[in-house]
Amino acid sequence: MASSSASPTPGTAAENSKKGLGFLSHAMKRKDSFIQLFAMTGILLLSMRSLGQKYKIHNLEEDVRDLRDDHASLSDRIRNIKRDLLREASRDSSGLFASRLRGLFSTE
Repeated sequence: MASSSASPTPGTAAENSKKGLGFLSHAMKRKDSFIQLFAMTGILLLSMRSLGQKYKIHNLEEDVRDLRDDHASLSDRIRNIKRDLLREASRDSSGLFASRLRGLFSTE
């Protein structure tokens, strides 16, 4: 009994090949519908790709805004540090430290 289910009978193989031919013959009869299906699938895939790129651009724009904010914050910190250093250097009686700092800051 197990041997009859393990080996396909000639009728079963013929039915499987007939089903395969049936699908192909059906596809040939309805060629326009299959072309339309493939075209619509392609359009759907392109739309999904465009949607993904749209969100990627949105995320990159957010990153640019964050980087600009960080840059502005760091620029303010640098300006405050320079101002405080120059103020401290101006208290030096010899003036060497202040002149050295001015030389360093003027090159930037």
